[in-house]
Amino acid sequence: MMNLIILISLTLFSTTIHAATFEVVNRCSYTVWAAAIPGGGKRLDSGQIWTINVPSGTTTGRIWGRTNCSFDGNGLGKCETGDCNKTLQCQGFGSAPNTLAEYALNQIDDLDLLDISLVDGFNIPMDFSPSTYGCRGIRCAADINGQCPDEWRSPGGCNNACTIYKTSKYCNANYFTKFFKELCPDAYSYPQDDESSLFTAPGGTNYRVTFCP
Repeated sequence: MMNLIILISLTLFSTTIHAATFEVVNRCSYTVWAAAIPGGGKRLDSGQIWTINVPSGTTTGRIWGRTNCSFDGNGLGKCETGDCNKTLQCQGFGSAPNTLAEYALNQIDDLDLLDISLVDGFNIPMDFSPSTYGCRGIRCAADINGQCPDEWRSPGGCNNACTIYKTSKYCNANYFTKFFKELCPDAYSYPQDDESSLFTAPGGTNYRVTFCP
C-alpha cells in the first residue's frame, strides 16, 4: 500500500510540476472581456487581473481579448470582436479579427512554444511574456487599427487578408502580410511564419498576457 501511495504521489507530482500559471492583465483604458482556451472567459475592467492555471502538456492553447461585449446574467450575449459563440465562458475559438497569444506546453525537450498571432487579424495591442526564468517576451503594441487599410477594416479591429479571402494566395508572405509584419515584427503574419515568430521557454515557466502594454 505504501508503495502504491508513493507511486500515486510521484505521478501527481510529475503531471503538475510543469503546469503553467497565466496572469492576464488589462492595461487598456477600456473594459476587455478576456477569453482563454482552456480557461473560459472573464470581464476585466481597466487594471484588473485574471489568473489561469493550465495543465502541463496543453497544446493549441490561446488567450485573446474581446471588446464591446454585452452579456446577460446567464453569460449569454455577444462581442464586437473576438466573440466565441455568444457566451462569456468560451468553449471554442473566437471570431476574427482578434490578436492571439498562442502556446503549447512541455513539447520537444520539455520546451514551451509561444507566439503572438495576427493570422486572425488584430483588435487589441498585446504583450505575451514569461514571468519566470527571464526569457524573452513578445509584443505587438503598434496602432494597427489606426493604420489598417480601408478594405480590411472591421468594427473594432483590422482583418488579415488570409482571413478575408481564405485562399493560399493570401496566406503566405506577400504584400498583404507585410503590413502586419512591419508593424509587429515578432508576430505571425501568416501561418508558416515560424522562423521569426515562434519562441520557446523552459517547461514550468509562468506567463503574463497584457492587453494594451
